[in-house]
Amino acid sequence: MIVSTVVTVGEATLRFINTLGSLCLFILKVTSYCFRPPYYWRQILLELYKIGYLSLPVVGLTAIFTGMVLALQSYTGFSRFSAESAIATVVVLSITRELGPVLGGLMVAGRVGASIAAEIGTMRVTEQIDALATLSTNPFKYLVVPRIIASVISLPLLVLCADAIGVLGGYIVSVHKLGFNSALYIEQTFKYLKAEDVRSGLIKAVVFGFVIALFGCYQGYFSKGGAQGVGRATTNAVVSSSIAILILNYVLTSILFDQ
Repeated sequence: MIVSTVVTVGEATLRFINTLGSLCLFILKVTSYCFRPPYYWRQILLELYKIGYLSLPVVGLTAIFTGMVLALQSYTGFSRFSAESAIATVVVLSITRELGPVLGGLMVAGRVGASIAAEIGTMRVTEQIDALATLSTNPFKYLVVPRIIASVISLPLLVLCADAIGVLGGYIVSVHKLGFNSALYIEQTFKYLKAEDVRSGLIKAVVFGFVIALFGCYQGYFSKGGAQGVGRATTNAVVSSSIAILILNYVLTSILFDQ
């Protein structure tokens, strides 16, 4: 019993170390290729459209209802302490600092991370990646780098849109449902908002964009086992990128807002 437990733990530890080492090497390789020409600009523009533009509806829908719910919940709590005037500040700071980048990243991870892993994984199991190498086309430069660059560019833009839409959702509920004065609400929204609040959210978005594309490409690139392998890679890409976003959110928050 003890021996089998030790063997199981040892095998799991070795698999984890092997995966971690493989991921680190993959990150180093991808990072080096991102700063070395040539670049496939057509692929980059195509991925910008697929990752950025096509993700805007789901990110915007998430943001506006998040802002609405946040305003309602803040009013329910703050009304007990006669602090309703702070609702506008709470909404804008919560959206720009945390909810915009985190929820936007999670939604993009679910939509884009799965798509990237499925696309590259299908190319791997059908030997299309090997065919690219045979045709003297670097698979990293053609498949991975455009998705990394597009995701890093797209997610901050999506978060900016999410910030504006989320604040608009809070404004709509506060003014038209809770009876706030429109001019006073707008004044309170921008009174305590600083550039570093928006900038911190954009820094998080850049990191999250890199993580989403990285895990999607990594899981797809090393997938194996036919259709089941592609499905497993897709699931692993979404789960691993979502967990990484939550962990990195805490790390970045502790760094950016360290007092």
